[in-house]
Amino acid sequence: MKKVLIIALVVLLAAGGVFAMIYQAQSGYTKVLTGKVVRQELETVVSGTGQIKPKTYVNVGATSFGRITHLDVKEGEHVTKGQILATVENVQPEANVDAQKAMISSSQTDVASFVAAEATARANVEHAKADLEQKRLDWARAQGLYKDGIMAKQDYDAKKAAYDLAVATLDQSNAAVLQAKAQTESAKAKVVNNQATLRSDIDALDKTVSTAPFDGIVTNLPVREGETVVVGIQNAEGSTLMTLADMSVITAEVKVDETDIVNVQLGQPADVSVDALPGRVFKGHVTLVGDQAILRSTGIATSQSTTGTEEAKDFKVVVTLDSPDPELRPGLSTTAKITTARKANVLTLPIQALTNSVPQKLDANGKAIPTPDPAPGAKVTPPVQGVFQVKTINGKLRAVFVPVSTGITGATDIEVLSGLTEGEEIVTGPFKTLRALKSGQLLKRDDAKPTPAVPVT
Repeated sequence: MKKVLIIALVVLLAAGGVFAMIYQAQSGYTKVLTGKVVRQELETVVSGTGQIKPKTYVNVGATSFGRITHLDVKEGEHVTKGQILATVENVQPEANVDAQKAMISSSQTDVASFVAAEATARANVEHAKADLEQKRLDWARAQGLYKDGIMAKQDYDAKKAAYDLAVATLDQSNAAVLQAKAQTESAKAKVVNNQATLRSDIDALDKTVSTAPFDGIVTNLPVREGETVVVGIQNAEGSTLMTLADMSVITAEVKVDETDIVNVQLGQPADVSVDALPGRVFKGHVTLVGDQAILRSTGIATSQSTTGTEEAKDFKVVVTLDSPDPELRPGLSTTAKITTARKANVLTLPIQALTNSVPQKLDANGKAIPTPDPAPGAKVTPPVQGVFQVKTINGKLRAVFVPVSTGITGATDIEVLSGLTEGEEIVTGPFKTLRALKSGQLLKRDDAKPTPAVPVT
């Protein structure tokens, strides 16, 4: 029994010695996570949420006052251009059209009558001209006979009176022609006026029938057959029959954060997902970038807001889908991921590896050379962006801060423009350790695998 205790004690002492040696060897080391600078394709993606909207839609408003006698479509129904959508009672407009047609017929009869009267007046003129010529000849002969003393004064005066009467008759006939012309023109003007009134009455009658302005789908139908509609302001109650959307061109209207909108441009590709159709992605491209900031709390443009409070803002972006799908409906919630930049085969590093620090020089053993305190009034070296590179110096791993310049940003990685080369090892975490890390510190790679999450039952 005594021998067993002695052996156990020796084992414990040996284990303690080994532990002490390991602890002493690891004292002063900082455990870090590391990664590599690699080449890969990198893309910058901006996300926005919104809803599906047709590019073209219209509120079909009531164009005539009255009761809806026929409602020919249902909500969700597809319609074609020119198809009748609804009919409002049209007894009075139809009666006005019939009455105006009868009036036009009567006016045209009057025109025909006045044209005939004008022809008669012209014939009377020709007759008066012939009679005047005859009376002029008789009057000329009478003058010669009277001068020679052959004709009595009474007969002479009768010839002269007959000539004067013929002249007056011709003047009267010419006046009758002018009067007949005026009456004809007046009758024709009445026909034109009645025809214009008929067009107005036909237009009023046509407005009792609403037709589809284009092929589309009925997305909203707020009225029922038998209800009375009025001509009024658009969207006012009782003035809108239905909403018709042209689903041949479908867009996703989303809101993008003000910090990301500067990178969004027309024509950029986008992936659109719809909450109602999980697992499906629709390709599209940016067709509109709004220039008015929208308050996130109210959805009102800043130019229309009367408050001066500072709050988060968004901008409207419209993505037009390349291939519309019949399953898409206006108003469906959607998310658009817009690719604002893409580069192939570029140097990248994990975003979490970036930190701000002041570069320090290291001695031959890899230890940081203390920086003397700056003289009063001297400029202090500001921290710069960079990463801590993992380097082996005299057989020991040490952190060396390297300033880097960066380019486009991806979901988890960022482009390296200068400062590093492919394959170099850098410190990527943990965050608290990285934030306090200094050049020259001894490092130890943390190779421990993360504990798998235990599912909650």
